[in-house]
Amino acid sequence: MIYITGDTHIPIDIGKLSTKKFPEQKEMTKNDYVIICGDFGGLWDGSKEEKYWLEWLNKKSFTTLFVDGNHENFNMLNQLSTEKFCGATAQKVNDSIYHLMRGMVYTIEDKKIFTFGGAESHDKEHRIENISWWNEELPDENEMEIALNNLKAHNNKVDFIITHAAPTSVQVQIKPQYKPNRLTDFLEEIKNTVSYQRWHFGHYHKDIAVDYKHICNYYGITRIN
Repeated sequence: MIYITGDTHIPIDIGKLSTKKFPEQKEMTKNDYVIICGDFGGLWDGSKEEKYWLEWLNKKSFTTLFVDGNHENFNMLNQLSTEKFCGATAQKVNDSIYHLMRGMVYTIEDKKIFTFGGAESHDKEHRIENISWWNEELPDENEMEIALNNLKAHNNKVDFIITHAAPTSVQVQIKPQYKPNRLTDFLEEIKNTVSYQRWHFGHYHKDIAVDYKHICNYYGITRIN
């Protein structure tokens, strides 16, 4: 089983993965997955509270996967070790939490899943660089090149795309006040050149199907396989 949900902002929105609110987990095992569409928030300040929630997730019946959002501590994220995972490279947080890296194509439950995290913070004037926001929230040229090469290796065809931000043409339908940036424009290129069944993303704090292929996830938890 594969489930998708939106931002968890640990500890703010992690409660949606409680057994009460997500009873389906009673039938899940570590071979089943919950994918968080960015703003995981579990690597932020190394506090006792943060460590508690990471262990809380580690003890869950399922395996937790996440793409990075904009509200992540990239200094901590970049210190994680990498390892082979589902046919690509991922970063391991603990025994059952993995960061799905930018530009990878994973094979999970026989589904090809392309992942590309990141987004632009729209409240940077209220944040402090390298303390509460990081330049790495937006991708560099190398990450985008890796993504295009990996997609090409899969003939530009996957089953699902999981990101934090949406492509420019999709974002304007949800948050027209958000300006395009190099990430949303890059995702627009992906949208126009890659074949896929569904595209799931977070970031905009809404549960809404923009159309039949582009799904904004926030609090709801949806099974995709």
